[in-house]
Amino acid sequence: MAGARRGATRRPAPRAGMRPMERLRWLAVWAFKVVACWMVACIGLVVLLRFVPLPVSMVMLEKWGYGLVTGEPMALQHDWVPMEQISNNARLAVIASEDQKFPDHYGFDVDQIVKAIDARLAGERLRGASTISQQTAKNVFLWNGRSWVRKGLEVWFTILIEVIWPKERILEVYLNVAEWGPGVFGVEAAAEHHFNTDAASLSAYQASLLAAVLPNPIRFNAGKPSAYIQRRASWTRRQMNNLGMGYLKRLEQPRGWLSWDLLPSLKELSPAH
Repeated sequence: MAGARRGATRRPAPRAGMRPMERLRWLAVWAFKVVACWMVACIGLVVLLRFVPLPVSMVMLEKWGYGLVTGEPMALQHDWVPMEQISNNARLAVIASEDQKFPDHYGFDVDQIVKAIDARLAGERLRGASTISQQTAKNVFLWNGRSWVRKGLEVWFTILIEVIWPKERILEVYLNVAEWGPGVFGVEAAAEHHFNTDAASLSAYQASLLAAVLPNPIRFNAGKPSAYIQRRASWTRRQMNNLGMGYLKRLEQPRGWLSWDLLPSLKELSPAH
């Protein structure tokens, strides 16, 4: 009887004699359940990572795994630091260089996306349109590469972090997981590696050099900048001056459905406190 009851609670597998529509319906139900469970797991992970430091990102794991496969293990340099231990120069430099609309958009810069599409249709060199939010989603949750599947997942995770994380948290995570050289991840490791200092002490000049190499940190070296990187860094400093340090205050405005004001008890659990 106990065995019969256990069997009765188990959903039967599709019978060999099922009609095609019945089999399709059975598969659709289970596919929906799998996708729903995955989505809930993603949301739970993003909520968790709003409050705890990230020990590792998918890009770090990918680089480490690739080194093992090729027989050339890569030593990763990474030290998480809270936003309070990152200089305002570093915060403003990456915004000025990478995404000046960061405080205002909801994860996607529509104007830049349209320009990128127009450039693609015109046969011009492919231009980047990724925001800091998109880059954060990619670096934390996804692998490197170009495919529609990866791009779709990037959109999904970008929406999640924009809804659940404040802008300051997105920038904090971005600065802690961005790559600034082979195996050098995060602004603290980058400051030590390139300038023998810490993230809190980065000058505007040093921060602009770090921001200048972000598009290709493997090819370019912030500690030994080429003439091209010097020009990019100079442009970044001009943009920083135009924006002003007061621009960072705009990151404090309430964002997303789960704003700090709505979760005061969880805020107290944040490592920064």
